[in-house]
Amino acid sequence: MSRTTKIIISVVLVILFMSLGTMAVYNLSQSDDRMSQNDGSSDHSQNGDKDEAGNGDDKGKEDDKKQEEKAESEALEEANLLKAHYDYDGALAAISEEDSEAAKNLKAEIEKEKESLVEWNDPGKFSHLFFHSLIVDPKLAFESSQAQGYKNYMVTISEFNKIIEQLHKNNYVLVNFDDFVTVNDDQSVTFKGLKLPPNKKPLILSQDDVSYYEYMEGEGFASKLVLTKDNEIKNTYEDGGKKEVGDYDMVPLLDSFVKAHPDFSYHGAKGTLALTGYNGVLGYRTSISEYGDNDKTKKEIEEAKKVAKRLVETGWQMASHSWGHLNMTQASLDHIKRDNELWQQEVAPVIGKTSILIYPFGADIADWQDYTASNEKYEYLKSQGFAIYCNVDASTPSWGQLTDAYYRNARINIDGIRFNSVLSGETDILKNFFDTQSVYDANARNQN
Repeated sequence: MSRTTKIIISVVLVILFMSLGTMAVYNLSQSDDRMSQNDGSSDHSQNGDKDEAGNGDDKGKEDDKKQEEKAESEALEEANLLKAHYDYDGALAAISEEDSEAAKNLKAEIEKEKESLVEWNDPGKFSHLFFHSLIVDPKLAFESSQAQGYKNYMVTISEFNKIIEQLHKNNYVLVNFDDFVTVNDDQSVTFKGLKLPPNKKPLILSQDDVSYYEYMEGEGFASKLVLTKDNEIKNTYEDGGKKEVGDYDMVPLLDSFVKAHPDFSYHGAKGTLALTGYNGVLGYRTSISEYGDNDKTKKEIEEAKKVAKRLVETGWQMASHSWGHLNMTQASLDHIKRDNELWQQEVAPVIGKTSILIYPFGADIADWQDYTASNEKYEYLKSQGFAIYCNVDASTPSWGQLTDAYYRNARINIDGIRFNSVLSGETDILKNFFDTQSVYDANARNQN
């Protein structure tokens, strides 16, 4: 190879290396630009993530705030209901952790009302009114073969509703026995009383014979108490072969009224149901001795248990009215024992044990003087767990007798007999409760 050729090759190689270097620098620059662009994109993406996270945090905070507002609203609603039921401590507990202006104002309002409460500490001042089954259809009842009995001992739904409205207007408040009397484990009795606002007065309500007896079928009365899908207690009523469910007796009528007027009830109290057993209870034929120990009776028992349980949960108390509606004044001790044994076997397992005895016919086992150990009927009934005894006495607006062993309370019958005694001027015993003239359904009662 000549010298000239070598020189030419060398020059070419130099030019080639220089070109490659330039391209490498260009490519490296392009790569850096792309990386820079990618970094920018990455930064933009991260900022987007940050924005989304920020929005997520804001949304989470907004959801939390809504949940807090909802919880506070529910707490305030619960507190207001408890306050309306005169359960001031329960109301304060419901909003104890709330510190909004509304909660603070409600707390102050509750504390102020608590300071003004009046104590009811006299066992003799608790008035007690009682009813029998309410007449749904006066035409059927008052044209039946037992019309006079129904007129004497029952009231119509229309009359009952007017009575309840006037009792509420006259500032009466429903209370249960366990609101002011405690039956201790050793069967001793403690009177604890209760407190109400200055213008309010305690009132006990009860209903006898909540069994929907067979003799009442087809004569204008409800047929039983039932538990609905909404977990409410209603009545069934049959009209011309069509069965309806609704407010056709004292229990659902009073439940509905208290729901609309919570200030008519102390701590959710409703009333006491006095139950016999010979036709079963609450409209269910649960008596094994009468209907047999069979699948049908067992099914009735199970259904009645569900209803009884819900009744107690919703402010109702249960009482014995004896198994066979026994006149305990006239009955022998042996008869009382046999009757009570049936009641304990067939009724107590369905409705639960009770310490309340409501005498059928109001027939007490003694006069107005204290029960003593020499009274064998009392000693037996006390041994069976009864510590609260209710008779009938319409000579006074209220009467109560308290010892360490029992509390005895007098009831006033609200029925056609009592209406007539007031309307005739024989007595004015009902004037403090309601106006009999405006309550009395003359059109229905005097149609025959």
